[in-house]
Amino acid sequence: MMLYPAMSKLNSYIPNRYMLVNVVARRARQISEAAEEMGEPLNDKPVTLAIREVAEGKLDARGMDLTIEEDVVDQETEQL
Repeated sequence: MMLYPAMSKLNSYIPNRYMLVNVVARRARQISEAAEEMGEPLNDKPVTLAIREVAEGKLDARGMDLTIEEDVVDQETEQL
């Protein structure tokens, strides 16, 4: 089974696999929330759209704030 886009291409923009997962997950949430607010249906899944953005060079780790503290605050807020 061949993956598209290739992991090597994605790693050229975000060199760490774990950071890649984090960046894609955050962007997918942003895409999903924006579509929900506007009431627009998505033709593809948000994760697919986020991965495409990375593969096209539109998204990299520099554009995302990836601090652990922010993740903890987000998780605590969701639990309330």
